[in-house]
Amino acid sequence: MTQVIPADIVTPAVMIDVDVLDRNIHRMAAAMKDRGIGLRPHVKTHKTLEIAARQLAAGAVGITVATIGEAEVFADGGATDIFIAYPLWVEEHHAERLRRLAGACTLALGVDSVEGATAMGRRLGESAGAVGVLVEIDSGHHRSGVLPEEAVEVARAAADAGLDVAGVFTFPGHSYKPGMPTGAANNENHALGEAAAALTRAGFTVRTISGGSTPTALIGNETAATELRPGVYVLGDAQQLELERCSWDDIALTVAATVVSRHEAGGGNVRRIVVDAGSKVLGSDRPDWASGYGRLPGFRDARITALSEHHATIVWPDDAGLPRLGERLRVIPNHVCLAMNLVDDVTAVRDGAVVDTWKVAARGKNN
Repeated sequence: MTQVIPADIVTPAVMIDVDVLDRNIHRMAAAMKDRGIGLRPHVKTHKTLEIAARQLAAGAVGITVATIGEAEVFADGGATDIFIAYPLWVEEHHAERLRRLAGACTLALGVDSVEGATAMGRRLGESAGAVGVLVEIDSGHHRSGVLPEEAVEVARAAADAGLDVAGVFTFPGHSYKPGMPTGAANNENHALGEAAAALTRAGFTVRTISGGSTPTALIGNETAATELRPGVYVLGDAQQLELERCSWDDIALTVAATVVSRHEAGGGNVRRIVVDAGSKVLGSDRPDWASGYGRLPGFRDARITALSEHHATIVWPDDAGLPRLGERLRVIPNHVCLAMNLVDDVTAVRDGAVVDTWKVAARGKNN
């Protein structure tokens, strides 16, 4: 990862190193191919058509999104196979949009309740059979999803509502804690396997068993999944660094920032600097186990200890020279998905030079 910030960048600015990006894309694609598993990356991470096109060109079987709005953006951008991995509650205004999407691409939807499946089928009407549905399974994250033994009840309701039951999916989100990725991957395999077997015994043809998260995707455990849906792997972030699920060299996205204030220790002062990239560009996510609000690739012992909207306070190590006012630094956000949703466009760089500007096309598409 180059440390050079192009001279024409105005800070704060989100930059993506194209060479690192492409390496991340191809490494994950190759790993999934070697395991015989389909890769369906979650594009809510980057929300850009250019990155999705790279992922599809590298062999992804389709894409994952979180909202109908995201699906519309990527379908308009040429994606032909889209899974909305969310337990949608479909109203009539949603149904109209879903019908249009189903006419433009292969479309699958998530469901995790009898009531949700019934409402979805009723409101889609004659188009219900044109979409696949996957029953969401709770594999230990305890967010949305049903227990494996409850999957058949939901699947039957979906089938009775005229929907095409394609299989099951889960998100092992409890992998986002230190020491948890391997255990979460095992939980995922067990839950998906149980749910898929239950549907098969009930007479369903299970075509898709979908799982995956960035912390678990490259763990080579046995898996029942036919496809995985990691998202963050494509750009990397400080959370993945601290979970040891990526290296410093895998970080494709950084925020260019300028030192606007500096203070040596003394008189009650902590040795620190302040840069012009606050929560409005980095995002404010900080898990309780994270060492700060982000990391600096050139200064690995520095810690971002506080964020305001336009300030990041960085406590500086005693054995490193304090950056001068006006010096430009790269900052790695804790959660890259938030950072991407905070800006209208990002700057693609290679070898310290700007090569392109990419619109964050699905930014704000929250419904």
